[in-house]
Amino acid sequence: MDKTLTRCSKYLSKVLRHDPASAGVTLDEAGWVDIDVLLAGAHEHGGLYISREMFDQIVAENDKKRFVVEGNKVRAAQGHSVQVDLGYEAVVPPDVLYHGTATRFLNSIKKEGLKPQSRQHVHLSADTETATKVGSRHGTVAIITIKAKEAHAAGCKFYQADNGVWLSDNIPYTFLQIAVS
Repeated sequence: MDKTLTRCSKYLSKVLRHDPASAGVTLDEAGWVDIDVLLAGAHEHGGLYISREMFDQIVAENDKKRFVVEGNKVRAAQGHSVQVDLGYEAVVPPDVLYHGTATRFLNSIKKEGLKPQSRQHVHLSADTETATKVGSRHGTVAIITIKAKEAHAAGCKFYQADNGVWLSDNIPYTFLQIAVS
């Protein structure tokens, strides 16, 4: 995506995941909003003109597949800090999943396990490459291997978002193994 589309994509992601009021929109209980209302709000409140063609290109080319479109409605696939019910059903996870974080958070993780912090869920990935990319945004990377199937057997819930990202409510430290890059 070019710079304009990237900027628009980041803005839409912020609105749909964290701050719908910044575009003058309201998400329904499942996080959906009418696309035309969203684009009008982006123009009026965010100063960004996003045509429907640009919007469709942003959705199609977003490498993280952050947006889900159904009919004329859109929502973020995951990553919300605002309360929404995405309707994901708990599923059995693979044997292991991964979480990338910065080493400065490890003491807290060792005490409290993985917690969603300001978001609704902890974000997990099926591969170390993705976890490394996510963790590197925050400083020196630590990759946490989650014994997901064991955690699931012990009662931890796991969900898989429409874009393939794995989610969990929280994971106790006993199911974590930490490696620092």
